[in-house]
Amino acid sequence: MNPYQAAKSYSSLKVQSGVMDASPHRLIQMLFEGALERIAQAKGAMSQNQIARKGELIGKAVNIVGGLQGSLNDKEGGQLAANLDDLYDYIIRRLTEANFHNDPERLDECARLLGEIKTAWDAIATEV
Repeated sequence: MNPYQAAKSYSSLKVQSGVMDASPHRLIQMLFEGALERIAQAKGAMSQNQIARKGELIGKAVNIVGGLQGSLNDKEGGQLAANLDDLYDYIIRRLTEANFHNDPERLDECARLLGEIKTAWDAIATEV
């Protein structure tokens, strides 16, 4: 196994281990972190005119935001869950537009919105 493959396997194992040991709250934090990381990477790929890589990374960010959206509890979450559902839908649309129009400003907007939600989510951990 070459060093690149070994590092990739280790990284995958580390992530899997982190997920298995994580609380439900931490799992959501990890999703936010993953989405923000993919958006930042996509912006870098966009600036380097790596079209395929940009599309791949934005697609991953869209899937993660979709996972966040799917984790909402409509019955217990009430209006907050409905508002978050709408916001996640908006973010997914903006990510798709950013990909189509090659627009880093739309990526920045999505990162800012997700960052604000993540900050609020992180604050919950200190209150529990």
